[in-house]
Amino acid sequence: MIHQPMANWTRVSELILLGFPGLDESFDVPISIGLFLAYIISLFANATVILLIAFNRHLNQSMYKIMVNLAVSDLLFDTITLPKIIAKYWFSAGSIPYCVCILQLFCVHFLGSVDAFIIMLMALDRYIAICYPLRYSCIMTNRTTCILCCFFWIFAGAIGAVTAILDSTVPICNKNKIKGCFCTNTALTALSCTDVTFVKQLAFGLAMFVLLLPFTFIIFSYVAIIKAICSRDHCENWRKTFYTCATHLLVIGLYFIPRIFVYISNQVQLILDEDLNVLLLCLYTFVPHMANPVIYCLRTKEIRKTIGRFIQKIIIKVKNPISVSVIVN
Repeated sequence: MIHQPMANWTRVSELILLGFPGLDESFDVPISIGLFLAYIISLFANATVILLIAFNRHLNQSMYKIMVNLAVSDLLFDTITLPKIIAKYWFSAGSIPYCVCILQLFCVHFLGSVDAFIIMLMALDRYIAICYPLRYSCIMTNRTTCILCCFFWIFAGAIGAVTAILDSTVPICNKNKIKGCFCTNTALTALSCTDVTFVKQLAFGLAMFVLLLPFTFIIFSYVAIIKAICSRDHCENWRKTFYTCATHLLVIGLYFIPRIFVYISNQVQLILDEDLNVLLLCLYTFVPHMANPVIYCLRTKEIRKTIGRFIQKIIIKVKNPISVSVIVN
């Protein structure tokens, strides 16, 4: 941290997560149950996707490799953030060491950036598959997909590291209460007792780059996909494709648009209700993590077939158990 010769500056060793700061304690139980259910659903759905793709060789394709990356990112994000805020509501364990908060902040911005880039990569994969089907296998090879995924993870890690290093230099005044469910750049800089305009502007620039670049590419790619399908397919296929694209865009919009709104509102100092701000943060963070496995993975034909075969094997084993005779001499 930067040492400032200020009387009201102290080295904060511990911070406190408030969750929803303006709500009465009577709401603690439903909030904690909601967060717990969100974590369980995300954990089960994303772990299912990872295991299904990892243990089935016929799913060793670029599209499914991208899905695994998205599922891993979402699972890590929720595991790093949700258990702590749930513990705050269940066991009054809302305190978090300053260094752990910085680490959590790094992971939040790192994995949030990974999600944005991986969703953009999924849009690129679908764009090439539909608009250039004959060249798809040559362009989106497993090797190319792995290289792109690794690059995005490393690049996102650099963005998260820059954000965390900047925030670790921010001097904190005699206040240590974070108005939110986990540590973020916005929440931490709000505790500063000095002018942190440079840190806020740089963080805002990084956020807009991470959000607007993928979002713009995704919109253009889906417009091109719909135009390509509409120009060559029958009405029935057009409706099916439009429904699929609309579903994808709904989840994508839920991920990107509230984030962009919150970042811009903080930059222009638009005053939002504290609890509304936290609610938006939870909605655009955790709802897509629960929806992504269903929208992108579990609705695909190959994944459904794989799940169907797995369930069928279990049913057969239940109906025809192997009888084991024990011979006692």
